[in-house]
Amino acid sequence: MTKKFFWENPYQTRHDTTIATVHGEEVTVNSTIFYAFSGGQESDRGSIAGYPVLDARKNEFEIFYTLPAGHGLEPGQAVQMEIDWARRYRLMRLHFAAELVLELFYQSLGAIDKVGAHIAQEKARIDFIWRENISPLLPRIADAANSLIEANLEIRSAFADEQNERRYWEITGFSRVPCGGTHLKRTGEVGLIKLKRNNIGCGKERVEIFLDS
Repeated sequence: MTKKFFWENPYQTRHDTTIATVHGEEVTVNSTIFYAFSGGQESDRGSIAGYPVLDARKNEFEIFYTLPAGHGLEPGQAVQMEIDWARRYRLMRLHFAAELVLELFYQSLGAIDKVGAHIAQEKARIDFIWRENISPLLPRIADAANSLIEANLEIRSAFADEQNERRYWEITGFSRVPCGGTHLKRTGEVGLIKLKRNNIGCGKERVEIFLDS
């Protein structure tokens, strides 16, 4: 099982590790800082031993990385991983913004049914079942989220169940939320956000989250 240093230090951009297995273009490593798509958060971009990672996929507790054909890497070989930090940091900011907005919706509306989420570099989105136009609620939710962001509160993230890799983030006095993504240290790092409603039909509402800068 790959040791996942992106949880211990999500701000780390380079990491020395060794190749664990090789199956054609697909490799695993003994430890990693390279996040693979999970929970709606897109994968990092970057390289292993100078080769661009073409795909990163999570399968239970293991992460598989696809490299270009003919990479020539072998099990036991020492390599360096590097991630695109500008992309990682933007994903971290949008991921936490989406988590914050979703938690505020839960606190405001009660048991809403989230049916989808996606965190990309340009924006984040949350989809949920709601039979009414969500637009009238957005200014209040945005104001509440931006107030928490401007307060620059500490965000604590840790394992709830280390053996099964279940994690959470927590802001004291606000909420504790199960989540296995990469998290910021403080809410102020997000920067101010904007919300936009997108009606996707069939009783579903989509809220899109944008960073102000």
